[in-house]
Amino acid sequence: MNKLGFIITSFIVALAIASSMLFVVDQRQFGVVFQLGQIKQVVTEPGLNFKLPPPFQNVSYIDKRLLTLESTDTEPTLTAEKQRVVIDWYVRWRISEPQEYIRNVGINERAGALQLNRVVRNSFQQEVNKRTVNELLSTRREQLMEDVKREVLAAVRGADKPWGMDVVDVRITRVDYAESITASVYQRMEAERKRVANELRSTGFAEGEKIRADADRQREVIVSEAYRDAQAIKGAGDAKAAAAFSDAFGRDPAFAQFYRSLDAYKSSFSSKSDVLVVDPSSDFFRGMRSSNVAPAR
Repeated sequence: MNKLGFIITSFIVALAIASSMLFVVDQRQFGVVFQLGQIKQVVTEPGLNFKLPPPFQNVSYIDKRLLTLESTDTEPTLTAEKQRVVIDWYVRWRISEPQEYIRNVGINERAGALQLNRVVRNSFQQEVNKRTVNELLSTRREQLMEDVKREVLAAVRGADKPWGMDVVDVRITRVDYAESITASVYQRMEAERKRVANELRSTGFAEGEKIRADADRQREVIVSEAYRDAQAIKGAGDAKAAAAFSDAFGRDPAFAQFYRSLDAYKSSFSSKSDVLVVDPSSDFFRGMRSSNVAPAR
């Protein structure tokens, strides 16, 4: 029984030692073998590999994929015209030389991201200080990103201590004024829009008054001309009526006097409630008393 237990125990120990000597490298990773704290081997191809058991040799893994570093700094940067702007950016980078990366940067991707973030931020500050806001928003924005990428590559590929990484792309996602002056910018924009709106309203009101004044003038002209024509027609009619009356009355003066008397009676006795105190023997009632009315010719 003791012999069987010893065999089983030995087999388990041997299996554990054998498993500690095997490691698998994924196609997305570098496998770095350390021997007593020093880099012994870097495995770049995926597959099953061998090493000495711990503590003689240990293995760690570093991502070989294309990584993305996004800006997290909200500190504003001054432009050439001393405007405070906030720039959001991102960088696409990868680890190209694991040995140089581990010696000069760190043993994981976070260490490289921290140092790369500092270099990219400083490069953006230097390049933005040379440009105006219009240049940051215009087609020269591409040139800014190229200049930052060139400076970052020069830093990570330094001759003394290369970082063992490659920067593929540098991009700007947003350029905006700092929050402290955004409100004032919006207020100026709002004031400018209100000024333009008030100017348009004033222009429209002036045009409306001009149109109304012209319409009133035309109305007065039309009414005056209509009144003039009406008076001319009325005057011509009155002249013709007077001529007709004059011709008719001239033929028979007695009838004319009688006709005028009837008009006078009609005007005087227009209301039944009127009370007149008149001398019957006056000339006013001559037409009623007279029976000698000349016959019409």
